Amino acid sequence: MLINQLALVPETKINQISPSQLNRVAAALQKQATRDFAPLWQVNATVDAFDRLEDVPVGYWPLIVVDEVPGAAGFHMDQNGQPYSLIEFSDSWSLTASHEMLEMLADPFGNRVVSGKSPHPDQGQVEFLVEVADPSEAEEFGYTVNGQLVSDFFTTRFYDPVTVPGVRYSFGGHITAPRTILRGGYITWRDPVKDEWWQQTWFKGKAPTFRPLGKLSAGATGSIREAVDAQTKTVSRLATSGPSSKSYLAARTLTARTDESTSARADEWRAQIERLKRANPAAKAFKTKTKRK
Repeated sequence: MLINQLALVPETKINQISPSQLNRVAAALQKQATRDFAPLWQVNATVDAFDRLEDVPVGYWPLIVVDEVPGAAGFHMDQNGQPYSLIEFSDSWSLTASHEMLEMLADPFGNRVVSGKSPHPDQGQVEFLVEVADPSEAEEFGYTVNGQLVSDFFTTRFYDPVTVPGVRYSFGGHITAPRTILRGGYITWRDPVKDEWWQQTWFKGKAPTFRPLGKLSAGATGSIREAVDAQTKTVSRLATSGPSSKSYLAARTLTARTDESTSARADEWRAQIERLKRANPAAKAFKTKTKRK
């Protein structure tokens, strides 16, 4: 089975990301990918942290943290047709990193579609762009992994034709019916009759609204998602709303408690190492003898 290898790497000039923070977010993403996403989507991945772009091995798909995302599109394809994502830095950048990782794993090349009945009453069967984190992307529907705020995502049952009691449509259980969105989210599809792209969004107001995108071209990259991202500006929206959300504040409180636990455990390990040193005089004598030589 092929394993997708992802690299989390900072390329910020203004905002500094410490190695500790980078490694913690990478570990949270790895756990989310392995424990939560893989069993539902049958996609395996590794997520490793690297200090510099120069350190990223050939063949890895990078998740690059930058100060600001040019054009507000998080998903991109390089000149060789390989995917990479740009993550706009904010205090809650782990949420955006998780969002981009999940969508990269479900649809690496940004043009996967699934057919289903349109949410628009005047349309029939349409082609939905597979963007697993968009319908429930708002920070209030996220959850924590290792104290880091990560994104919710929908399951493969999201495109079912009818609602079935007991079926899990999103990991967090917030989405309760197929092809529906939550406040702060959206969904994108193509109407094949008119060859036009549409969205249902819920960024403002008390109910979702429909938005025509017109005809979209994949362009030189071959990615529809890149064209959609440029119009929807997901990464910038998450970077702005995330730090002030209740979910992020709750995650910060949890992180502080997690730090207390990990610090206590680290102290226990250090004490254990010291006890082992004191209990092994032969090793100590050997070390002293070696120094004399």
